[in-house]
Amino acid sequence: MKGNGIQRALGAMSGTSLDGVDAAVVETDGVTIAGFGETGYRPYTGDEARVIRRAFGRWPGMQRVDEAAAVVERAHIELLSGFDGVDLVGFHGQTLAHDPKGQGTHQAGDGQHLADALDKPVVWDFRTADVTLGGEGAPLAPFFHFALAQHIGATRPIAFLNLGGVGNLTWIDPSKSMPEEQGALFAFDTGPANALIDDFMRATRDKPHDEGGAYAATGEANPDVIEDFLADAYFHRIPPKSLDRGAFAGLAKAVKKLKAADAAATLTLASAAAVIRGFEHLPAPPTRLLVAGGGRKNATMMRMLGEMLDGTAEPVEAVGLDGDMLEAQAFAYLAVRVARGLPTSCPGTTGVAAAVGGGIMSEPG
Repeated sequence: MKGNGIQRALGAMSGTSLDGVDAAVVETDGVTIAGFGETGYRPYTGDEARVIRRAFGRWPGMQRVDEAAAVVERAHIELLSGFDGVDLVGFHGQTLAHDPKGQGTHQAGDGQHLADALDKPVVWDFRTADVTLGGEGAPLAPFFHFALAQHIGATRPIAFLNLGGVGNLTWIDPSKSMPEEQGALFAFDTGPANALIDDFMRATRDKPHDEGGAYAATGEANPDVIEDFLADAYFHRIPPKSLDRGAFAGLAKAVKKLKAADAAATLTLASAAAVIRGFEHLPAPPTRLLVAGGGRKNATMMRMLGEMLDGTAEPVEAVGLDGDMLEAQAFAYLAVRVARGLPTSCPGTTGVAAAVGGGIMSEPG
């Protein structure tokens, strides 16, 4: 793809919560956001989610990976084929394993298969280049967050918090001219968000998640478990830093000794407290904290965040954005940046040595 004009890019995201695939159109030149287009969602069936979940922690060539990749590709093709007038597609794939300082990072799904099926150019494998050059490979949404801050007219530092399976925080100075400019961005994974809560609810209540945080609201968080959790070395590491979905298995084990409702409350408070611990690393206090992802619908978690942040946490809908689709939109935006040869991460977002553009572009046929 050539030229610097506005493109209609379609982004897709399948997060570690395994609820399904989000898709969203963004109109952008890879720098500014001209507008937002259609959105869509394709839930995973229970069987599909189980197939993918069995492949968590596995690397290419290992058993169950190909089966999971086939499910991911099929679900994406079914959803994305319903969009018209799209110039290119940003396909994140499904993260199965993430170990940037060891084996690397693994997102299941082959973008060439999607390009052939959709008859559209597809940008994919966004993270590998960053990891290869010494970065964490995550989080990748910060460059999009920078564009959003300018799109909503922010003039003072703000932060975006995504509460998906894992939490990640982006601090932005919107006075900077480019996201890769020194001091423009500072980002990192905060800790668990919904993943451990979802796993707990599935195992003990046969529910996919704690709807609205209602179950956690009936319990009482255990302060000793929270204290042990916050003593983990991860919280003392200087960002940028990132996490695998399977991190903090010790917390999941620790709450098993508690009453079920207290365990849910403890896991919820742990996710909120991890965010607050992350605030200690920010260059300056943000004037607003805009929250996206499924966690913003957890009233108990949002209440806990609000109490610890004096009420500055609010859903991104407060500034007219779609908190369900922000990550899908991010990969639409990043796809255009890759197509234009622009960087998608930098030292302040992933710890990579210099600004780098990730992603493979596959043409149909």
